[in-house]
Amino acid sequence: MLNAHFYRFLSYSLPWINFCPDVGRLVTYMNYQAILTNLYFLFIHADGKVNDTEVALGNQMASVEGIQQEEFKVQMVMLKSKDASKVYIESLAGLKKLDREKQIRCIAWLCVVANADGFMDRTEWQFIYGIYHKELHLSLDDIMIKQKELARIPRSLSSLSLISVL
Repeated sequence: MLNAHFYRFLSYSLPWINFCPDVGRLVTYMNYQAILTNLYFLFIHADGKVNDTEVALGNQMASVEGIQQEEFKVQMVMLKSKDASKVYIESLAGLKKLDREKQIRCIAWLCVVANADGFMDRTEWQFIYGIYHKELHLSLDDIMIKQKELARIPRSLSSLSLISVL
């Protein structure tokens, strides 16, 4: 059996991996940042077009949410090789375990990114609606309030250097 230092290293290196000492095994779970990153990835690819503004807002989102830029970039690359339907199912399951405020914040970020190019595509709207209304039963008013708050965060807070997520 591997020692506790290795498991601690894993939990710092991979935030969705946790060691459960009472069971003596690794348990995979997704934290808020991992869920947000996965949803962002799925979302920007939902309409088949990834534009620079969406990428820049993704960088801003990562910065505001305390996600290291290098880790964010690595996750974008790793997600390209995964089955999107599995990522969606896992992300949705993780999202349902978050508290209501974090759920609203995730959806609000998706709305901010969706409006980045000035228009929310039908596919983008269906993606967001399917999660917030059909799956989570969240209030649109609550999401809009949080979206306005997030949209006011100055873009200068993050390095808007573009990460290649194409």
